[in-house]
Amino acid sequence: MSIFTKIVNGEIPCYKIAEDDKFLAFLDVNPNAKGHTLCIPKQEIDKIFELDDVLYLGLMQFSKKIAIALEKAVPCKRIGMAVIGLEVPHAHVHLIPLNEMDDMRFQNKVSMTKEEFETLAQKIKDSL
Repeated sequence: MSIFTKIVNGEIPCYKIAEDDKFLAFLDVNPNAKGHTLCIPKQEIDKIFELDDVLYLGLMQFSKKIAIALEKAVPCKRIGMAVIGLEVPHAHVHLIPLNEMDDMRFQNKVSMTKEEFETLAQKIKDSL
């Protein structure tokens, strides 16, 4: 069982942005930039291209909705999207507020307090 499935099941807490019956969005706790959000299907499927077409397109639509809210809530030039999938064997989309190309590199990390995560999660929710 992946760490994301444990988050979906409520076994591990997260800074939730949005969810519906099939998808969940939450802040990455080791963010590249303030507002770095993960969008996942609730069903544990390892690779994004293993999702059936309906689930894949649904994940993209869900991610787009979250990205639009994220861009309203976090000052940035645009929202970058990455699908890498090596760190957790559960398909996921990274949405990262970008001000420079280095914000997409998974080597630069930002530190945030629990309160900063909670405030930011609420700000993004309010922009949905």
